[in-house]
Amino acid sequence: PGEIVLDADQASTRWMFWGAAMLPFSYIVYTLLVGLSGATNAEEDAEIRGKIKQAQVLTVLSWCTYPIVYIFPMMGITGSNVVVAIQIGYSVSDIISKCAVGLLITDITVSKSRKM
Repeated sequence: PGEIVLDADQASTRWMFWGAAMLPFSYIVYTLLVGLSGATNAEEDAEIRGKIKQAQVLTVLSWCTYPIVYIFPMMGITGSNVVVAIQIGYSVSDIISKCAVGLLITDITVSKSRKM
């Protein structure tokens, strides 16, 4: 319901869904940055370990764009402009999170394969 609420007079509903979604989102971000540090640090090769850390940070940075895009309607953008802004915002977020992180993961895999 939150995603389809675009009217400014219903912003409180959208904020409620945003706040509720941020709880599990924050846990996932924490797990990516802190919880997986032991596994990341277990990588013996410093170059590959650095690339894995880059992938973790890039993933978190790209994921953090989604909650920002979600609040566009609460930032005063209205009408068809808000729909277009949301679509552009989510498209940019998807390109970063899927293409950029995917290429970095491919680089990690190729690097690990070469060192075998």
